[in-house]
Amino acid sequence: MHRRSSLIPMLIIGALFFIFGFVTWLNGSLIPFLKEICSLNEFEALFVTFAFYIAYTVMALPMAFVLEKTGYKKGMALGLVVMAVGALLFIPAAQSAEFLVFLLALFTLGTGLTILQTASNPYIVLIGPIESAAMRISIMGLINKSAGVLAPLVFTALILADIQPDPSLLAHELIKPYAIMAAILAALALFVYFSSLPEIEFEEDPYDDENIFGFPRVVLGAVALFFYVGIEVIAGDTIGLYAQSIGMENATALTSYTMFFMVIGYIIGAVAIPKFLTQEKALTLSALFGIILLFGVAFSSTSDTSFSEILWGWSGVMLLPNSLLFVALLGLANALVWPTIWPLALEDLGKHTAKGSALLIMSIAGGALLPLAFGKTAQLTHNMQEAYLLGIICYAVILMYALKWHKMKGWRG
Repeated sequence: MHRRSSLIPMLIIGALFFIFGFVTWLNGSLIPFLKEICSLNEFEALFVTFAFYIAYTVMALPMAFVLEKTGYKKGMALGLVVMAVGALLFIPAAQSAEFLVFLLALFTLGTGLTILQTASNPYIVLIGPIESAAMRISIMGLINKSAGVLAPLVFTALILADIQPDPSLLAHELIKPYAIMAAILAALALFVYFSSLPEIEFEEDPYDDENIFGFPRVVLGAVALFFYVGIEVIAGDTIGLYAQSIGMENATALTSYTMFFMVIGYIIGAVAIPKFLTQEKALTLSALFGIILLFGVAFSSTSDTSFSEILWGWSGVMLLPNSLLFVALLGLANALVWPTIWPLALEDLGKHTAKGSALLIMSIAGGALLPLAFGKTAQLTHNMQEAYLLGIICYAVILMYALKWHKMKGWRG
């Protein structure tokens, strides 16, 4: 691609990343909400994340071929249209209060996001110098996670403002917000289609005949992202369930705390990379910090709020028990993982970028499978707090990519 920075493409992609964040992190509020109206246990409720994120694995490679035919700009518009259809499916889901219909709607939303993510992430990587790609993705992540802060608050304010004693009536509260969302997504699709967003143009490269699986940094990058998305979703989408399990009120709003710390992390990335931190070092520090926080989650108090009081006791913000605060702080540890793995994995792929991007997008299946493993562990052990220790495996894999795997030019080293 001819690398040329442009304010207009950044603004358009920024708007799309806001949509990614808003739609994605509504799941954290939907999980405890649907758990109540559909009478689910913790394991069943986490099929919300499974249906949403498994779409990335099922649809990523087909969407890569679509992008090769349509181009990146038209592909983004198509993704928004599919998302609008997914939002509309929430209307019959809410009318029937059937969990399977909700899952179908979530899968459709995830399919639309698959197209958008497959197109937009390499676009941001390739629109400027590769050395500062993590900085650009951090800016997009800042926008994305700011939407993630707002989404649970908006959901709680709109959906739970008029509490209905009948679960089926409560489900109907979803109809108007998702109808509005569908209209906004359709309007955005038209905007992107007719916008001045330039198409990606690839230069000739020496890897034209190379199979994408011949690039270990891409394959292992997908492995690292699988475990990263798993722990990111666990941190963002189970905090409400965890709070519910220890008797806290306003559980549907707590994803905002995790997203708040992710926003802080993205600000650090936008400022510090590459001026003060290399992409590799930021990834290493993130993995180590995540491991430390998981021990804090598992072994700190579920009643003491001392750490929370030190952090923001003066502000009037709802205080979290220490253990819940450590779950929220995982957002800070997670923030720079996605922005750093993408440029490290896609460097010099040339015309293989779409397939490499699709492979990385498929790894978002970690958000479908690992929360289910977390939920099943919590259900079997009757201890959700210690179940968070499963995340150590995730950060160990990320650490390996940061220290060794991203440097591999071939499978022999």
